[in-house]
Amino acid sequence: MSGKPQIAGASGGCSISPAIDPETAWRQVLARDTKAAFLYAVTTTGVFCRPSCTSRRPLRANVLFFRSADEARAAGFRPCKRCKPTTVCGSPLEKIRAHIEANLDRPVPLAELGRLAGLSPFTVQRLFKQRLGASPLQYQRALRAGNLRNALKQGGSVTNAIYEAGFGSSSRAYEGAALGMTPLRFAQGGRGEQIGYTTARSPFGWLVVGSTARGLCWLALAATSAEAEASLRQEFPLAALRRDPSLAGLVDAAVATVAQGNPDSGHELALDLRGTAFQLRVWQALRSIPRGETRSYSQLARDLGNPKATRAVARACALNRVSVLVPCHRVVGVSGSLTGYRWGIERKRQLLELERNET
Repeated sequence: MSGKPQIAGASGGCSISPAIDPETAWRQVLARDTKAAFLYAVTTTGVFCRPSCTSRRPLRANVLFFRSADEARAAGFRPCKRCKPTTVCGSPLEKIRAHIEANLDRPVPLAELGRLAGLSPFTVQRLFKQRLGASPLQYQRALRAGNLRNALKQGGSVTNAIYEAGFGSSSRAYEGAALGMTPLRFAQGGRGEQIGYTTARSPFGWLVVGSTARGLCWLALAATSAEAEASLRQEFPLAALRRDPSLAGLVDAAVATVAQGNPDSGHELALDLRGTAFQLRVWQALRSIPRGETRSYSQLARDLGNPKATRAVARACALNRVSVLVPCHRVVGVSGSLTGYRWGIERKRQLLELERNET
């Protein structure tokens, strides 16, 4: 191979001029140009990326340029997991999302996203929240947190995991990782984390609520108080659990949400939800389903702009740790059947009937 980066042949996707200059393209890669309309691949790693990718710059001699993801795949390269170069590059929303994903290591102002998409900062914020259920900042934090969780689960240095996840410093990770606990404690399965909890009767069985300093992290249904408490201990086996009767108000708020449509307990219902960026989007979408109504898994996937993600939506519902307040009971099969429910089909039926009767 020559010492200059090569350019591959043409096909569909995000097209560029056939006369692209490899020297110009290389400068765009070095500059992480977000407007560059091509992809580059690295022969030593077998991965192809967007020019704006935040990964370490490769040696110039190991670079190939492609006009589309299809070309890069046909040449035997696989897409980068960091910059996700296979996403559609035409719509403003995808440009915004791709830019955020490629710049997890720094703040990305709304004005910058607006210039990229040709929209006002206000429109960027509104469009992003409408489609993804989170602001650009919340989305970036969720991605960083997901990267950090994955890195911590692989073992190794916590410090390395923090920086590889896109946090500029360890303090940033501890403030904004959305783990509900420090990165080290998350890596140790919650060891040393303080979680207050209480159990109480409700119209649909015993409830147990667990809360960290960030907010409610567990709300489960069970047949008995002992079974409810056991579910919390099973979910957080290494955390320090302490009974806290003052949290009974959270139980009242949960019941009020089903019976009345809005919590009337006077408690701030901050939620400590832990999941991937996609799971957080699903859980946000669940909270937007009106009381007394249901959605199918496929409907929810379409609402999220990803109609092929029905199974992923179902899995996110199954992993929901905060029942009732994140109302996964409002999701049913395409035929209207109740399908599965983490806390039992009969409880799902009771919750839906109560909501419909009180609507």
